[in-house]
Amino acid sequence: MSRARLATGIGGLILGLTGGLLLSGSRSPGQGPAPGELPREMTSYRDVARRVLPAVVSIEAKAKPKSRKTEPRRVPDNFDRLPPELRQYLEEQERRDKSGDDENLGFGSGWIVDPKGVIVTNYHVVEGAESLEVLLGDGRRFITKDYLTDRKTDLAVIRIKTADPLQALEFGDSDQMEMGDHVLAFGAPFGLTGTVTAGIVSAKGRNLRLNMYEDFVQTDAALNPGSSGGPLVNLHGQVIGVTAAIKSRNGGSQGVGLAISGNLARNITRLLLRDGVVHRGYIGVKIDELKPDDAARYNLQNTGVIVKKIFTNSPAARGGLKLGDIIITVAGKPVKNSLELQRIVEWIPAQSPAEVTLYRDGKLLKITLTIVEQPDSVG
Repeated sequence: MSRARLATGIGGLILGLTGGLLLSGSRSPGQGPAPGELPREMTSYRDVARRVLPAVVSIEAKAKPKSRKTEPRRVPDNFDRLPPELRQYLEEQERRDKSGDDENLGFGSGWIVDPKGVIVTNYHVVEGAESLEVLLGDGRRFITKDYLTDRKTDLAVIRIKTADPLQALEFGDSDQMEMGDHVLAFGAPFGLTGTVTAGIVSAKGRNLRLNMYEDFVQTDAALNPGSSGGPLVNLHGQVIGVTAAIKSRNGGSQGVGLAISGNLARNITRLLLRDGVVHRGYIGVKIDELKPDDAARYNLQNTGVIVKKIFTNSPAARGGLKLGDIIITVAGKPVKNSLELQRIVEWIPAQSPAEVTLYRDGKLLKITLTIVEQPDSVG
């Protein structure tokens, strides 16, 4: 588990979990029964598990041996109120920091997305690693330093070299999943490799501000430390999420698990493999949601955000955006809220012009901003 995430997330959102179906009938998973037809009993997930498990891996992140003692780790403000086992964990990490004898950064899960040896996992599983040890389901171990990351979505891609093709999983369409659909989570909770748990989609589109860019699928499938990076699959064995976090009071599973949506993970994986990094657009503003009174004044329904801050030397500053402006559209797309603006701007290529429609002093205006590459420090 990423120790920084553990130290800051306990007591609220516990991040960094590192540390078939036999149907009578032919209707697809996720579909309801035909009129007058009762739901059929699900007797086993064995066929899905058999297909998925060979593609699930365990990952151990290794750091360079420390040559000197580090500065003391900051103690969480709520340390005295933490469960005893978590206080003991943090005290042990502090002892290892002082002694410089711990080369193990954390332990997590992942899954093979390409038979050539491409693995998807979480950024916090590999964060800061000098090398990674990957354990396949058949017992083979690989050491690699070849990995790519996108901190802003908490995703990473690992590459290993193998002479033989590996069994891989494909992405499903996470947008097609509905609340109540059955899902299975695979990984290595508490280091127990080859573990599968079952649950349902509890909610979709969760944005909890754990990462800069989010689209979480919530599930009640049991997730625990070590599950991070494992696949959340539908009943076809397709990946519809990458397990990433739990909401818990004690650090263990309490039925509220979060997985990065498969569609977001698929896009980030593609960009990392193509470019090595994820390029995002940037305009340089801080915004707030539009208040109901302002929305009513300008007859705006579920559209518009208000500019609260403009960063120096940003496209917004150079393009003439002002404090208090209400942004209505960007590049022809309606801006419903702050997340929508973020999603629109991030995929506009750098140095491209983007027309912005806005209200200023009760008047509708249009200005053009030149999008730039988002600085790494943002978010």
